[in-house]
Amino acid sequence: MTTHTAGRPRSYPVEHHASAESDTTIVLLHGGNVANWMWDPQVKALTDHHVLTPHLPGFGNRAGEIWQSLAATADDVAATIAAHARGGRAHVVGLSLGGVVTTRLLARHPEVVRSALITGVPLAGVHGLTRWLGDLQLGLWDKRWFWQAQSYAFGLPAEDRDLFVEHGLTVSKDNAVRLMREVYDGGAPDGIGAYRGRLLAIAGGKESASVRRSFPHLRRAVPQVECRIAPGMHHAWNIEDAGLFTDVVRAWVHGEVDPRLRPA
Repeated sequence: MTTHTAGRPRSYPVEHHASAESDTTIVLLHGGNVANWMWDPQVKALTDHHVLTPHLPGFGNRAGEIWQSLAATADDVAATIAAHARGGRAHVVGLSLGGVVTTRLLARHPEVVRSALITGVPLAGVHGLTRWLGDLQLGLWDKRWFWQAQSYAFGLPAEDRDLFVEHGLTVSKDNAVRLMREVYDGGAPDGIGAYRGRLLAIAGGKESASVRRSFPHLRRAVPQVECRIAPGMHHAWNIEDAGLFTDVVRAWVHGEVDPRLRPA
């Protein structure tokens, strides 16, 4: 991606392909260290679908807003879908924080969801050394070198690292503290069992084991969930292998699971 200016990430639109003939909408919810521009490869490939890439509170064009809670963010996303998605419903795809928000959306507003795909979601919570390291990172939040190191840890291509770093420096530390505490506590949200639609949960083969440990929690809460591994992929694999990720999304929207995903 090259969606940046000399100082900060360029504003990225929320709505894409408004003239697409498809009668359905795909909503892509971004992760917590990035913003909606992370979906640029998928937006460019899914030209036959109406696509929405909302800015979550505290990120991107909404960096000045205060993060309230996962529940409030799910309500915010539901309002966007109801107002702008075709038929007031959408196929929802969430990565990392976006995936956690998706689980709250399923629990609070299942009526706006046609299907859901989540990846990189630690519903079992983040504990022990990993949590300690996460708390330690908050002390480095305003350090450029920290975000540069993160870009390598996430396996981002070289051309995307500068944008990742520049955006990371816009994220409020106070917002980061609030959302990380809630995400780290984990747990499937109350009411998610009322969701009866299709749900695909994915873990990258090379990302934290905390994501795979979440699968039993999901299976108990949402029995119809399909759990898969994306072999060889790190956390932000929509950028690491944009083609594979887009194919997985396209297959799921059309009612199938891409055969390159391994059963978990």
